[in-house]
Amino acid sequence: MASRPIFVPKTAPEAGVDEVTINFEWFPGIAKIQKQKSVQSLHDAAAEQKISPILEISSKSKDELGIKLSAFNLMITTQRKGEKFSVETAFQSSKKFENGGPFTDLLNKTSRDAKKDKRLKESGRLVAFLFFGKEFPLQPETFFYDWVYVNALDQNKHLSDELMEMKYHGFTDIEFNPKKSFSCQARSAALYVSLRHADKLRDALESPENFKEIYRDHDTQPEAQDALPLEGPTDEKEALPLETKVKTAKDQASMKTPSHSLATKADIASVKADLLNLRRMMIGALIGLVVIALILILL
Repeated sequence: MASRPIFVPKTAPEAGVDEVTINFEWFPGIAKIQKQKSVQSLHDAAAEQKISPILEISSKSKDELGIKLSAFNLMITTQRKGEKFSVETAFQSSKKFENGGPFTDLLNKTSRDAKKDKRLKESGRLVAFLFFGKEFPLQPETFFYDWVYVNALDQNKHLSDELMEMKYHGFTDIEFNPKKSFSCQARSAALYVSLRHADKLRDALESPENFKEIYRDHDTQPEAQDALPLEGPTDEKEALPLETKVKTAKDQASMKTPSHSLATKADIASVKADLLNLRRMMIGALIGLVVIALILILL
C-alpha cells in the first residue's frame, strides 16, 4: 500500500486547495504502464471517497491534457522578447543558493536536463528564487512555483479553458512524493481552478505581491513551514520547519545518548557482579580442595 495526496480546488467564494491523502495499492516498477496502474488505483480509491473525476497531471497520464499540463511540457512565453521555456526550466533556473545561482543558462536546456543539473545539488542551501530580476522568498513554500505555473497556464488559453470545461474534482501527480518535495504541478493546477472559480485570478496575477496576499489569505499551508530539499511531508516530523527539525534531531540525539550511557553502565556493573561471584565460588572451591587434601594427608 502507498499514500498520495489528491489536490481538490476549494469552491467559491474561497480560493485555495484542500489536500486529501488517499491510501491505495502501489504497483512497483519504473515502466510507464506500472505508473499508470498506480494512477488508476489511486483514482479508484479516491472515487470511493466521492472524489471524481480526477486528472493525473504528469507524463504518465493517460489523458493528453494531463501530459500537456506537466511542468516539463507547459510553456511560458516572455512578453518582451517572446522567449519560450517550460515551467520546469523556469523553476530550476531561478534557484538562488548561498554559493551560487541562479543558473539562467538552464532556460536553454530541456526540462529533464535542467532538473538534473549537478550545480543545483552542489551550491549549498537554497536562499531565494530570482526570476527575471524579481526576487521571491522561500515562504510560503510553494509561492514561487505556483506563481510561475498559474501564469503559464493562464497564457495557454486553450489548455486552461479545456481544464475548466472538464470540471475535474481533483488532481494528482503520481511522481510527487510529499516526503521528498513540496512543489507539485497538480496542486498548482488545482489552485488555478479555484482562483478562477472564485473570480480572483485576474487580481492574483496582477503582481507577485497580489498573488502572495491571496495565497496567504486562503492557502492551507502553514506560513512558518520552511523549505524542504527541492527534489520533493506527510507525517509530523516531515512537516516541521527545517531549523526545528535540526534542533529536534539534536535534542533527540542528546536524549538518546544519556539513556544509552546508563544502559551501558548498568551492563558493566552486572558483568562485574557476575565476575565477583564467580571469583568467590572459585576461591571457595579451592579452599575446599585444600581442606580435603590436608585431611587425606593426616589420615
